[in-house]
Amino acid sequence: MSFRILGLSPTLFQHLYGLPESELAVAGVQRCMADSKPGFPDRVTLCDAEPGQHLLLLNYVHQDSDTPYRASHAIFVLEGATDCYQQIDAVPESLRSRMMSLRAFDAGGMMLDAGLVHGRELETEIARQFADPAVTYLQAHYATRGCYAARIERV
Repeated sequence: MSFRILGLSPTLFQHLYGLPESELAVAGVQRCMADSKPGFPDRVTLCDAEPGQHLLLLNYVHQDSDTPYRASHAIFVLEGATDCYQQIDAVPESLRSRMMSLRAFDAGGMMLDAGLVHGRELETEIARQFADPAVTYLQAHYATRGCYAARIERV
């Protein structure tokens, strides 16, 4: 089964790029600098930031359905990121190298299934969850901190 992994659109965050710390603080956003790699996974490019690169740390509503599963969490966005990751049947290293939680949702935003898997085994878990025809999309989360990582869709 083919799948597409999607990063977040940079247009959601471009208005924050380059803002002074005081304006970011009003929006509940913090600027930070990567000091190690891996450690700061960008949700637009789905790459780990290089040490010295600036990121924005902000709360993002990743499950925007009007269900009990509506959810948000902290994410990193590489400041200045412009290219959204969109690949078919490919797993970026930022997901491949970590423990992941995959959560399966139906068209109404209700969670139908979930699984914990190392990124080396993502394709197997994606296929398992998409075997249920009621599953419309998956969300990948970094298992240790629970942060949203990416959306996975059927192709």
